[in-house]
Amino acid sequence: MLLQRMWAKHHEAAKFFVVGGISFLVTTGINFALKLTVLHEKPVTALAIATTLSTVLSYVLNREWSFRQRGGRERRHEAAMFFAVSALGIMINLIPLGVSRYVFDLRTPDVSRPVQEIADFASGIIAGTLIAMFFRLWAMKRFVFPQPQARPRRVVPRQSGPRSRRALRHPIMTKATTGVIPPGSPRPEGERLTDDGTHA
Repeated sequence: MLLQRMWAKHHEAAKFFVVGGISFLVTTGINFALKLTVLHEKPVTALAIATTLSTVLSYVLNREWSFRQRGGRERRHEAAMFFAVSALGIMINLIPLGVSRYVFDLRTPDVSRPVQEIADFASGIIAGTLIAMFFRLWAMKRFVFPQPQARPRRVVPRQSGPRSRRALRHPIMTKATTGVIPPGSPRPEGERLTDDGTHA
């Protein structure tokens, strides 16, 4: 099916964007919680903190789910590379918000408070997050998890069922193993059974 082929080809990107959606919700929640409380006058700092915390969550989810079979680096090098890429992503994430606030002056008192908040959301949360997400997807596959099948799935052997265990305990006795033809088995032409069951 078309969907199966698309999933097989793009499943890593699809999972990555799901993780990105989760990180987006985390970033948005923390960002507004900080902006509306302790960092009311420092929106860029609030967004930077929110993005940093969501990045830690993103690393865990991407390593263990999105790029589960990818690898190619030692764990510490992989983590260092991930956070280096994420740091660049955070900087990219902040650029649209900085431009909105300090280049176009979309902030109070030059504009109303609702206009400022809408501009912050559109530039920092939507535009910045999307640009940074596409950058991270490219960088993750190129630098952090470069080898596609470095961590293949472990195949768990199927446990033998009761019938298999009984078969092991009571193997089928055949002429080849015992020299005795089991009762009810067809005898080769010209052979006859002796009193003890062996063939003559």
